[in-house]
Amino acid sequence: MIRTRVILGYLGRIILIIGISMLSSVLCSLYYRESIIIPFSLAAGVTIVTGLLLVFSAEKQAIHYKEGFVIVSLGWLLASLFGSLPYIFTGCLPSFADAFFETVSGFTTTGASVISNVEATPKGLLFWRSLTQWLGGMGIIGLFVAIISGMGAQANHLFKAEVPGPVANKISPRVRETAKKLWITYIVLSVCCTVLLYLFGMNIFDSLCHTFATMATGGFSTRNASVGYYNSPLIQWTLTLFMFIAGVNFTLHYLGFKQRNLQVYLKNREFLFYTAIVVVASLLVTLSLSLGGSELSTEGKLRAAFFQVVTIVTTTGYSSVDFELWPNMALGIIFLMMFVGGCAGSTGGNIKPGRYLILLHRSIIEIKRIIHPKAVISLRFNDRIISDSLLINVLQFFFLYIMFLALGTIGLSCLDVDLITSLTAAASCLGNIGPGLGQVGPMDNYSFIADSGKYLLSLLMLIGRLEIYPLLLLFLPDFWRE
Repeated sequence: MIRTRVILGYLGRIILIIGISMLSSVLCSLYYRESIIIPFSLAAGVTIVTGLLLVFSAEKQAIHYKEGFVIVSLGWLLASLFGSLPYIFTGCLPSFADAFFETVSGFTTTGASVISNVEATPKGLLFWRSLTQWLGGMGIIGLFVAIISGMGAQANHLFKAEVPGPVANKISPRVRETAKKLWITYIVLSVCCTVLLYLFGMNIFDSLCHTFATMATGGFSTRNASVGYYNSPLIQWTLTLFMFIAGVNFTLHYLGFKQRNLQVYLKNREFLFYTAIVVVASLLVTLSLSLGGSELSTEGKLRAAFFQVVTIVTTTGYSSVDFELWPNMALGIIFLMMFVGGCAGSTGGNIKPGRYLILLHRSIIEIKRIIHPKAVISLRFNDRIISDSLLINVLQFFFLYIMFLALGTIGLSCLDVDLITSLTAAASCLGNIGPGLGQVGPMDNYSFIADSGKYLLSLLMLIGRLEIYPLLLLFLPDFWRE
């Protein structure tokens, strides 16, 4: 039986974390002496008080497996609802649909925006907008598990529910220790990124906001032209490097640093496959630009190609140029990269290279069985045998992913959105990428879409971020039966 009062207690703590996080953005507004301080503070106050009321009125008991899925799914939804209050209270986005869309896009690290003039938006809100991505990057529930002591075995239910599918080994037998070490790694890399961006010419505010968006593979920028505003090779190469790093399993970063050994990366097949995809796709885009008569220098072509491939593969969604003006070959490659994603255990969303590897290996095995019908061949991934149940999980994921992509495309088409825009907007939101093609290209935004379309895309963002299953389970009658 699902115990409502127990669940509300955990949800209250998550809401409390969101409210406390808002206070940092209030301080930012205070520093810049902006007029939104009072409404912003009110939004933070409402969130904190609500969280406290839920915590103190709830029953403090251990949770079971089903309740973990409920807490994760509702936790992300409530974080998005309360996270939208600063936009509404300050009047920056008076429409609830717009505020909810922007917040969901932030927490799910999608980076799709409805704000047309970013540079005219108060810095306190821009800081909050970027911070939502940073919090969502490593996972709101992961942060909750890391900082709440005394959770015991129930922490595993939350952590597993938020990070489903084929993931890497835990760093520590204790889930709380794993979450804590991953967050420490995340913070250290974020500090390094901020320092480098500042040294290469960004002011401290832009450095922080772009670090939040980069390490979370989110893509929100403080500039209307995104990263293209900074016509700096050093800044663009730095962002490319840290986007690539953020798309790698953070367990590898932690173990690589702890052991002082790069072999940790080279022994991981998903990392090697992910790297190969990025390098090959970037070189093909560079070739396309060269054949298309681009006037950029060789370094400029390589930089533009690697930047745009990495930002799409990792689901970050920055733009340094308007890639819709590129040759068709380059556009085709960029479109295909919208279905890749970062490694399992990274902050990147989408399908993930690991799932492709599992299916690729399975396909090779089936071909070998045609030649040798009696052969017994095990499916292995990173020197581990993949069980039939995990293979079925991956196959189901692919089917459901394509199904939701099709439903999203049809839903937007019914709202009189053209096919290219509908398809790429649905793919972008489901894959937590941000920009698409057509009317949602790298130099456009999602403000023109009707409110019903924004709610549909918000749902796709949540489904994609939680990798389908946790949210889908809530709609199955059997899930709620004892």
